[in-house]
Amino acid sequence: MSLNDQRFAIVDLPEIPQEILDSYDRCPVDEYMGNGTRFKRFSQYRLHHDEARGWQFGLLEHRDYTAFTKFNPVGGGIKRKYLPIEADFTPLIRAGMEGLGLDESEDWQINVHQNRTRAEGDRVGPLTPEGVHHDGHEFVMIAILRRNNVGGGKTRLWRPGADAPFWDGTLEAGQAVLLDDRALQHDVTDVTSADGGPGHRDIVIVAFSRWKEKWYGEEHDKAALTADAM
Repeated sequence: MSLNDQRFAIVDLPEIPQEILDSYDRCPVDEYMGNGTRFKRFSQYRLHHDEARGWQFGLLEHRDYTAFTKFNPVGGGIKRKYLPIEADFTPLIRAGMEGLGLDESEDWQINVHQNRTRAEGDRVGPLTPEGVHHDGHEFVMIAILRRNNVGGGKTRLWRPGADAPFWDGTLEAGQAVLLDDRALQHDVTDVTSADGGPGHRDIVIVAFSRWKEKWYGEEHDKAALTADAM
């Protein structure tokens, strides 16, 4: 499978191991996004394609997460400190990668965001407080692992500058959307409680960039922080 002519695809994930689902219970609160409704871990990898073994994942040294404010006006321009991911998401990431058509002649770097968003009563869980946006990478994968007693969470895809999304839909657990992040913008509507009681939506977001574009390391962090300070 590959991205369609509108530059996205909806794919089914393999069976999600229980240890991955259980790991969401150990995600600490995100101090920077979600106003207390988001819980998060974060890790980064370098991908290298081997002709005999396929894509190989190399876990990178853990760093604070930095983003440009032009892509995230809420959480950009600062160093965000997150604990590393405990569970092995690479089988799920591999399943999504089959639809992206990554250039095998180059190494790639990925940011992996493990997010849980909670809602209860009248308190909603904002999923994209930064609004309609690009993430700034070449491709993005957003995978839904669990929807527990929640409504909302509708994914919307936009042409840059458009007044309305050209596609929207509620992804179910076990589905992922793959995006050409340079061609499309996206956002997701708030999560709500289905019955007034506690509920949560568990996802993993993977952002893909070519290694030579330097989205990892001191040089990237300095560029993001300096640009946002100007």
